[in-house]
Amino acid sequence: MLRLSNNIFILLCVILIASCGFADLRQIKINIVPDKPDSVLPEPYSPVILKFDTEMLKNETEGILQISSDLGSVSGDKSWKGNNLYFTPVQGWTAGIRYTLSLTGTVYSADGREIRLERYVSFYAVNKNNPPLLEWHSPLNNAAVGINNFIFEFHFSRSMDRLSTETALTLDGIGNKIFEWHSDDKILKVVPEKALSPWTSYKWSIKNTAKSTDGVPLPKTYSGNFITDLDHIIPQVKSVFPVINADGLWYPTGALIETGLGAGHGIAVEFNKPMSENVLRSLRLEPSISGRTEFLSQESVVFILSRDPEPETTYTLIVSGDARDSEGNKIGDDYKINFTPDIPLLEIQSITTGRNIININNLTSNTIPVSVDPAAGQINLIICFSFVFDSEEMENTPQRITLSPFFPGALPPVALQYVNWISGDRLLMRWEGLTAGGDNPHYYRLTIPGGKNGISSGPGFYIKENIIFYLEAIK
Repeated sequence: MLRLSNNIFILLCVILIASCGFADLRQIKINIVPDKPDSVLPEPYSPVILKFDTEMLKNETEGILQISSDLGSVSGDKSWKGNNLYFTPVQGWTAGIRYTLSLTGTVYSADGREIRLERYVSFYAVNKNNPPLLEWHSPLNNAAVGINNFIFEFHFSRSMDRLSTETALTLDGIGNKIFEWHSDDKILKVVPEKALSPWTSYKWSIKNTAKSTDGVPLPKTYSGNFITDLDHIIPQVKSVFPVINADGLWYPTGALIETGLGAGHGIAVEFNKPMSENVLRSLRLEPSISGRTEFLSQESVVFILSRDPEPETTYTLIVSGDARDSEGNKIGDDYKINFTPDIPLLEIQSITTGRNIININNLTSNTIPVSVDPAAGQINLIICFSFVFDSEEMENTPQRITLSPFFPGALPPVALQYVNWISGDRLLMRWEGLTAGGDNPHYYRLTIPGGKNGISSGPGFYIKENIIFYLEAIK
């Protein structure tokens, strides 16, 4: 009976084996590179390797391999060499970053065996040095700063890679700049090539792409802001006054600008604080007179006119509202002040004919009787001016004063026979060829040219307009 039972059991086993085939119960073996926690891959493109002891189904096996870090998931190329799966990062490993290899899921070998994996391996590449830190920066967050001689400063805990740090730095609103490295590349100074704008909020950031010299990036992006409102005093025009040049220096005349600007004077403008160079381009006159502007001090400038203002003309000095102080603050609205220059016109005070002194201001008409020497037809005129003439104008003036026949038209021409300056402001002129009238009067026209192209006693002093007298020649 026992023998029959054993035979039946053996028969059943044979039937079972014949119906199911042979079952391979061997375990799939896997080795991982890197295999130990916090291992260091030697190069930026060193691969992570999964080594199997048998041929695997590739797509399913590749799908369970994931690598990530605090920066996110790592993309890479997956390839097979025999039974070994290689993962190579597309952009290379970053030094000092802690990566995590994750293997989770079930994979199958080509011969039908399976292995369920749940493995996590942390590792580094190149090195596992501590990341650099931004320890200090200037200006501090929300600081109030000025705009002159402004320098950014960043202090790092470790020596930094210059190119990656400069590229990672963003300074909003600031164009060209100069980078200066100090203290073994632990300190970065940034100098803007142009002054900052006043009363402006600026922001900056250093991205975590900035790396130390050994390739380890900043652990985070640093950022900050500041405001260029350190100077709260708005520039203003303090005073305007005439100045006179002596030995290359400008001195106040003591007169008021409204009525005291004389010939050869400059216009000084004093402000309440130091001004920037743009103030040199901020002054003008209406009506326009060209000129140049120079600094007298940090707080004052002088407007040097290319010519004297016109007499009896009201001018407006305008300081542009764009004029800036040394901190870049504008004065705001245009500053305006009116003045009339203290530059009198050259005038004829009197004309002497023989013993007759004629006060020009008392004339009721422009006709003057003159006695003519009947023998030579001569008259002597002494013209008295309001100013003394300089030597050059003494020579030019007699040639520009003319006497010509006027009525009747048949009068013969006259000639200037003699000229003499009795004094600096009195001119004697003798003409000949005149004839005295009888029942029909004889008139001669005396013309003294005025205006800027007329006679002048010196620079800036001229007769306002042509002066014409009609001389009645009498016996």
